[in-house]
Amino acid sequence: MHVKDAMSTVVLTIGPAHTLRQAAQLMAARRIGAAVVLDNDNSGIGILTERDILNSLGAGENPDRETAQTHTTSDVVFAAPHWTLDDAADAMVRGGFRHLIVLNDHEPVGVVSVRDIIRCWSTATERADAERTDAVPA
Repeated sequence: MHVKDAMSTVVLTIGPAHTLRQAAQLMAARRIGAAVVLDNDNSGIGILTERDILNSLGAGENPDRETAQTHTTSDVVFAAPHWTLDDAADAMVRGGFRHLIVLNDHEPVGVVSVRDIIRCWSTATERADAERTDAVPA
């Protein structure tokens, strides 16, 4: 299986000036754990995750004053749609993160999360188990 099979193609994009509260509200409404931050003037494409927001709140920062720009990860590891899920999982483990922005021709086309990968692997395992059970003679 490939990243294109697991990724979410509905990508929340926000700007660097969004407050953390605005970002959290948008993420919560869509039930997602990351937003792609597009900052054409500075760092380009970054990612803001639920962990970034949690760390800010834990540090006592005001979510109405803190902006996405301040908390965005800009040294992002990007995935390609043709990567295998193993490649994506390996990149996540090596980097210590749970989301990858998927780029096609330098444009964000999706986000793949650890949960997406597990869901695909679990479905594939269930399907393989069902096929083995069906193949056993009665």
